[in-house]
This record gives sequence, C-alpha cells and structure tokens, in this order.
Amino acid sequence: MTYLRFGIHLLLILALNYWILSFFFYRKLKRAVPHLEKLELPLPPKPPLVSVIMPACNEADHLELAVLSRLKSDYPNAEFILVDDRSTDATLQIVNRLAAQFPNLRIIRISELPDGWLGKVHALQKGLEAANGEWILFTDADVYFSPDLLSRSMAYCLSRDKDHLALLPQFLTSSLLLDTVISHFMRLLCLMGRLSKVEEPRSGAAVGAGAFSLFRRSALERTSGLEWLRLEVIDDIALGQMLKYNGARQAVASGIGLLKVQFYPSLKAMARGMEKNAFAAAGEFKPFRLIANVAALFILEMSPFIAFLPCWHPLMRLAGAATLLISIIVSILVNKWMRQTVYSAFLWPLGTIFMTLFTLRSGFLALRRGGIIWRGTLYPLALLRAHRRFSPRWRAEPNNRHS
Repeated sequence: MTYLRFGIHLLLILALNYWILSFFFYRKLKRAVPHLEKLELPLPPKPPLVSVIMPACNEADHLELAVLSRLKSDYPNAEFILVDDRSTDATLQIVNRLAAQFPNLRIIRISELPDGWLGKVHALQKGLEAANGEWILFTDADVYFSPDLLSRSMAYCLSRDKDHLALLPQFLTSSLLLDTVISHFMRLLCLMGRLSKVEEPRSGAAVGAGAFSLFRRSALERTSGLEWLRLEVIDDIALGQMLKYNGARQAVASGIGLLKVQFYPSLKAMARGMEKNAFAAAGEFKPFRLIANVAALFILEMSPFIAFLPCWHPLMRLAGAATLLISIIVSILVNKWMRQTVYSAFLWPLGTIFMTLFTLRSGFLALRRGGIIWRGTLYPLALLRAHRRFSPRWRAEPNNRHS
C-alpha cells in the first residue's frame, strides 16, 4: 500500500506539472503565432504569380462553396488548379461547371493511381507539374477562404522574407462533443508542436498544414520533391519538415477568421478519418510504441481523478482539484484562442477519451488489415514503414537534409 500511495503521489505531481507546462506553452504559442487577421501588411505593386493547387476526391458536399471562396480572392495574380483524384460522386461535374465560369480555374482529372503513391500526394504532384506560379499553395478542397486571405498571406511572406507559411485554420463543428476533440488536439499542439520555435533555423521544430501550405517553388526545388513523400501519410507536416531541412525560412500563423475548415460531421466520421494517419503519428507504425505513447498520455491527463477516491487523504483530493482547475483554465484559454465554444473546455476528459479510442482503433485496424485502407486502396504496413518521412524527433543537423 505504501508503494501504491507513493506511485499515486508521483503521478499527481507529474500531472500537475504537465498541466502547468501546458499553460506556459500556450502562452508561448500565443506570443509567437500571430493572427494574420490582425496584421496589415502591403503587397508589392506587381505581386508574383501564385498557383493554388486543390486535390479533391469525392468532395461534392462542400466543394462548390469552398472553391468559390478561393475564386473570389482579391489577390491580383493567381491561377487555380483543381485535381480531381478519381472521384465517383458529383465532384467532376461541379468543378467543370465552375471552370466554365472562371477562366483562371483549370481541372486535372486523374483516372488511375500509379503504384507506389498515396492518392493525395500524387494529386498534388500532378497539380504541381501543371502549375506556372513562382509561389505554390497546397490547400485541401473543403477549406473556405476569406477574399483577402491569399493577399494577406503573400504580404506576410514577402514582407518578412519567408519561404514557407503554414496557417492554422478555424474549425467548423456541429456538436459540443466534436469541440472537445478539437480542444484536446490544440492542447497537444501547444505542448508538443513547438510552434514558437518554427522560425528558428537551427530548431528541429517544423510545421505543415493540409488546409494551407504556401511556399516558394524554388524552396521545393532544393528538396527531393514530392516523389520523396509519395507514401507518407502525414504528408503536410512531412512537407514542412522537408522544406525546412533544406533551408526554407519557415513561419506559422493563425488563419482564424480567414481560413475555415468543415470538421468531421460526426464522431463516427472522425474515427474513420483518423484511420489514415493516427497510427503513424502516435506510434510510427509500431504497435508497442503506439500503446506506450497513448497510455502514457491518457494516464497523465486523467490521473487527477484518482485523487477523488475516498481512500485518499483530503490533501490529495485538494491537489487533484487544483490540477483539474488548471486543466479547465488551459482548455478555456485554448478554446478562446481558437474561437471554439468555451463550454467544451469543461468536458475536456471526453476529448481525451475519444482521441485515445480513435488512435488505438487506427492501429488495431491497420494491424488486422496488414496496412491502411484509404480511398479504396490498401497500402501495406511494410511499404509505409519503408517510406516513412515524417519524424517527431528530428534535430537540425546537416545529415538530416534531403536533396
């Protein structure tokens, strides 16, 4: 019993430190990551051509309004390339109708996926081959732009001499439960993402965003290109790592108010969506690492509740209550920064539980199937492991460059 009591005490101390660290990392993120909406930076008289590349696969539900929001951009020098990646719904009909109205929108149709490529990375590669821009923007098809988003982003990059800008989007959700998951994700980003270090050249912190990743073509040309990422399921962050490793001056900003993403419509849809990359992100396709990482985080986050068992001393319950209070404060602050409802901050344990279950489910299904099934294609685990490029432990050393 003495050893158990000591273990519980130690766990509570670790949990308290974890939440205090989360608070300080949130403060660092808030200071280091600017809100693009609040910056007023001028564009040059003749801004460079930007090629906006949008991969789409069965996105008919949100595609038309999302693409229209980009076509209404006030940036004066942009071309738009939508890559239809083997869609079987009304995606192609929608984009063909839009292309007839907007001459700066081009459509690329992919009917077959070649061996050795993930569909999205292959679609981005085809869009890149057709692009003429000095700057390239990769953006998912279901993302909504404000008219001034591209102008503000280019003004930011040009005025601060950046080669790559990733924007954090604002998530549009349909339920309080989904808000708890977003809150959980953003708290982890504050603690583990090291976003305040992204602009430091010698830091291992690098960033990417599927919703909005804007970069100079010349920066990509210094790398091995998208072919090197052809089987990387965490393609957005791996792209950011590859760019930074090869000398790109990187930045991250908040696109809240300007850049909006329709989040999963339900928890069931989210569980399906996480099948693609949760195993890779949390376990690097290694089952024991997945279990260890997920279990450690779950125990650390949920351990304050142990203090409320009747067998413990009142001081322990007081320590648990203090830890829970800090956890709620951190969750409220993160939610306000992300412009999510504050109410979900009081339900943060649900977000932890859902993310734990969905992440473990991703690993279980991948192991049972022998790989990841995405968009109807099975990618064997051995192949994905061999071509894994995303690294959570990279350090800024010369031998980490890929060119």
